[in-house]
Formats: sequence, C-alpha cells, structure tokens
Amino acid sequence: MEELTEQDRRLLRILQDNARISNQDLAEQASMSPSACWRRVRALEDAGVIRRYAAILDAARAGQKFHAIAHVSLTRHDHSHVDTFIAEVRRRPEVLDCFATTGEADYHLRVACENLDAYNRFLEGFLFRLPGIANVRTNLVLKDIKQETALPL
Repeated sequence: MEELTEQDRRLLRILQDNARISNQDLAEQASMSPSACWRRVRALEDAGVIRRYAAILDAARAGQKFHAIAHVSLTRHDHSHVDTFIAEVRRRPEVLDCFATTGEADYHLRVACENLDAYNRFLEGFLFRLPGIANVRTNLVLKDIKQETALPL
C-alpha cells in the first residue's frame, strides 16, 4: 500500500473510535458507498495498516490494578540472549508493551498484574530467570493520566 489517502485516514479515525460500527454506518460517516467502503477497509486490513480489532478494557475493573514500567538492561547484546528475551516477553500476558530503546535501559516493559505479589512473582519467576538480564529497574504507575490507543491521523 502506498501512502494513506485522506479517505483512508477518515475511515481509520472512525474505526479507531468505534471498531464495531457497521459497514453501512461507516460508509455513511465517511461519505462513501457501502461497497467502496468495504473494499477500502479490506485493503487496509490486507496491507497490515489495520492489524486487528480489539475491545479496550478498564484494567482496574478487569482485576489488573497494579501497573509498572520495568526498565530492563541486558549483560551484553548476544544474539541468543536477545532472541530469548524477545520470544519469552512476547509470550507473557502481563507484558502489555515492550519497547527496545536507546538510553540507560535496553528495553522498557509496561506490565499489568493483579497486585504487587503478582508482580513479584512475574519478576522472580520469569524476568530474573531469563539469560542475560543485568538489571531490572521498576517504576510503579501511581495514576493513569493519559492512555490512548488511537493514532493521531
């Protein structure tokens, strides 16, 4: 897919706000015919612009009241350690986001758990046992000020 058109952006803004919208309503809001709208959304899905559709949950109401940012440094960037770290982190449901970054830490993980005990089990039973982990520094999330899923299109 080449660059996004303004029509694509309009469709994506609407879908980011409400992914459960019917094709008929989406087409109407985007000023398109339903068949053209369906084809365009399908093309955005096929091109990987739309990766998936999901429900956005309230973490606390879903029982995930503990949130932390874990700053992870590796001992060295041996390919086997990096590959293992990435593969294992991708498997853990507690890890909501994982970013490889520059700066003091190599990776930043956003982690959600039931409580502090669950986070300690995550650290001691999983993260500290991975090969090549040099240091993990945790920042507790005290308050959610802004959390967005929509891209600014």
